[in-house]
Amino acid sequence: MNKKIMSWSIVASFAGFLFGFDTVVISGADKALQILWDSSDFFHGSVVMAMALWGTVIGAIFGGIPTNKIGRKSTLLIIGVLFSISALGSSLANGPWVFAFFRFIGGLGIGASTIAAPAYISEIAPAKDRGRLVGLYQFNIVFGILSAFLSNYLLSDIGENAWRWMLGIQVFPSIVYTLLAFYIPESPRWLLTQSRTNEARVILDKINSKEDVQSVIDNVHEDNKNNSSDENIFMKKYRFPLILVFLIAAFNQLSGINAFLYYAPRIFGEAGLGAKTALLSSIGIGFINLIFTLIGVYLIDRLGRRKLMIFGSLGYIFSLTMVAVSFYLSWTGMAVPMFLFVFIASHAIGQGAVIWVFISEIFPNHLRASGQSFGSSVHWVLAAIIPSMVPILFSNFGVGNVFSFFAIMMVFQLAFVLFMMPETKGISLENMNANLNK
Repeated sequence: MNKKIMSWSIVASFAGFLFGFDTVVISGADKALQILWDSSDFFHGSVVMAMALWGTVIGAIFGGIPTNKIGRKSTLLIIGVLFSISALGSSLANGPWVFAFFRFIGGLGIGASTIAAPAYISEIAPAKDRGRLVGLYQFNIVFGILSAFLSNYLLSDIGENAWRWMLGIQVFPSIVYTLLAFYIPESPRWLLTQSRTNEARVILDKINSKEDVQSVIDNVHEDNKNNSSDENIFMKKYRFPLILVFLIAAFNQLSGINAFLYYAPRIFGEAGLGAKTALLSSIGIGFINLIFTLIGVYLIDRLGRRKLMIFGSLGYIFSLTMVAVSFYLSWTGMAVPMFLFVFIASHAIGQGAVIWVFISEIFPNHLRASGQSFGSSVHWVLAAIIPSMVPILFSNFGVGNVFSFFAIMMVFQLAFVLFMMPETKGISLENMNANLNK
């Protein structure tokens, strides 16, 4: 594999590290913030805990605009600035509304990153390696999650302001990422959609043979010729990819993954584990997530997207059902953590490895950012709603019933994969778009 493609992909995918870290670092401050500001379950869940997710929704809805207008690279730079401001501001906040404001800014960065980073990587990657290169974004998400769980554990005993250090430490990787993003080139496919052929050719010459360069340019120009710049993703010809994106994004959150990541220590506490053991079990979740994401990234261009989704769906159904049973029958000890380890492994090798790759593949070049914006918006609207309701749902319906609902949703996901989802492994972006958008 071309070293430049790999290095540029690694830098772009590091936005995923900030995404993962920012998403779950709040779990370590969960109960401390509720006690500090004496918040009700509703206010704590929907404002303090979920404000970053609402920012993510806005970032996902509107992140396609800068990604299309000013380019993938410039948007990636803006994302780094947003994460830096959010980490510093939330760590210094002196009240819940100021805290929520800075968490919202971080959410904007997360939402935009789910559009710009996968789009950038998919557009520089050769078809045969596209799955694992875009998969680097997911790997960095789970690496960020693990780092946040580990950081929270190490900082948990430093005093009453431990939560400030947990949140503030993200300033350092945010600044490093922003500096690195200055040195990656713009996406050549985006440049071609802007009729900046000479600039695109310079970049393509660095990563392709002369024959491949001209082939990419010709294919993108042909794709542009066949698709009007006035088109949008809601046209009849794009109905099938739109439905695919909607369903894969919705099922991702209907598994309960973000609800679990946000409230892992609380869920372990409900299962009877002590506070310190709960934090330690959260680190175990991070390690399992990382290991099985690596396996998923390794297999995605070998077995394909559909097979990984089938494996993941079956694992979801088993693990979520057993977590529900554990709460129904009041099993104590390590029963719930062990089944949740299976749950996180199933997510990592299935939805986790596939979602951002799949969404980045199935729309044509001129609509890729818009298609990803739609998919990310569906994903993050549900990711905001579900975790914000967790404290209330647990209190009113019981943990077992909540996990039973997630298990049923994963039966529907399995049906979607078996009967609707196409395989996209090894197909060039332009050829795939031609097949799907007939």
